[in-house]
Amino acid sequence: MLQAIQKASMILLLAAAVFACQNNKDKEIREEAQAAVTGEVQPIEATAEQPQSTEVPSGPVTSIEFLGGDRFNFGKIKAGAKARHVFKFRNTGKEPLIIADAKASCGCTTPSWPKEPIAPGKTGEMVVVFDSSGKFGGQSKRVTIVANTNPPETYCYMEGEVEEDPAAAKQQ
Repeated sequence: MLQAIQKASMILLLAAAVFACQNNKDKEIREEAQAAVTGEVQPIEATAEQPQSTEVPSGPVTSIEFLGGDRFNFGKIKAGAKARHVFKFRNTGKEPLIIADAKASCGCTTPSWPKEPIAPGKTGEMVVVFDSSGKFGGQSKRVTIVANTNPPETYCYMEGEVEEDPAAAKQQ
């Protein structure tokens, strides 16, 4: 019984320490984002030396809205062609929007997004490129956007059909 009480006390102490550190981190992230949006400091671009984190930004949350929708149908393209679309979005919340990561459902799809915070009411763009090499038939690729939103993951989609290139088929 005494061991159970000691174990429970240790867990509570550990949890309190973690939450105390997290609150300080939340405050730092918020202050850095506010300063970057107001122009007080220059945002730092990620470099190869800095590890990329897919951790959800903590702190105040905001919201995102896709202008023109979260789905793009690229129609029919030949195998090997690349479909490109710019998803425009707006920060519809009251806090700076911080996109921590954007991940595609497949290695054939590549998203690129703004690394700096997006001020409330302002817009941003995410470019998504789908490489149809080695793909045939109907395609639907999802991009997961990890940001300080509620919920922390938002999705956009590239869809269409890849037709076999007759010239390439004859060469095989």
